[in-house]
Amino acid sequence: MSAARTPVFEVRGLRRTYGEGAAAVHALRGIDLHIDPGELLVLLGPSGSGKSTLLNILGGLDRPTAGSVRFGALEISTASDRELTEYRRHHVGFVFQFYNLIASLTARENVELVTEIADDPMLADDALRLVGLGERLTHFPSQLSGGEQQRVAIARAIAKRPAVLLCDEPTGALDVATGIRVLESLLEINTRLGTTTLLITHNADIARIGDRVVRFADGVIRSIEVNPERMSPSSLHW
Repeated sequence: MSAARTPVFEVRGLRRTYGEGAAAVHALRGIDLHIDPGELLVLLGPSGSGKSTLLNILGGLDRPTAGSVRFGALEISTASDRELTEYRRHHVGFVFQFYNLIASLTARENVELVTEIADDPMLADDALRLVGLGERLTHFPSQLSGGEQQRVAIARAIAKRPAVLLCDEPTGALDVATGIRVLESLLEINTRLGTTTLLITHNADIARIGDRVVRFADGVIRSIEVNPERMSPSSLHW
């Protein structure tokens, strides 16, 4: 990615500690990172290495103990609760390992929950077609496979046209073939919409689909690698 571009996120000296004294858990121990517009960044590392803590802070779901996190002109680390709510509402889409769909609503209706509160949303049908579910618009979650439910969750996240898509182990509960289809949807969104995408995984093979790979261990960044080319999800094996 070009160093001349203004980063979407600028992270400096980021620390997050839970608890105090001998019982304190240092989830992040001083993180420096920039994330460029349109980048697909993979956060790689074992459980407990700090990946999800960083993602939660970038998404305005948690606050750092120390350090700076900027999203454009917004200083996330010192923003008010109201500012963080507006930030999440207008700029951030979340995709988690578990789908969090409402069982009594169809795929279309689950996506429409987000479009009703967004300023310039996509049509729910268009968002679902973008993830390959144009034929499943009126199906309920119980009528969809795990991979299809995850793609509904992705459609819901991107329907409000967020600047940033934050994905925490989106394939963690899926088999390989289904996980590949979900990754293909995420790459399609990143490529077609230019949505800056952060993807957490503990799977080194999945890391090859990103522009860069940030490797975490013990609350610090161990390395940042640039992939010479982004691999297609269909070429992955794990």
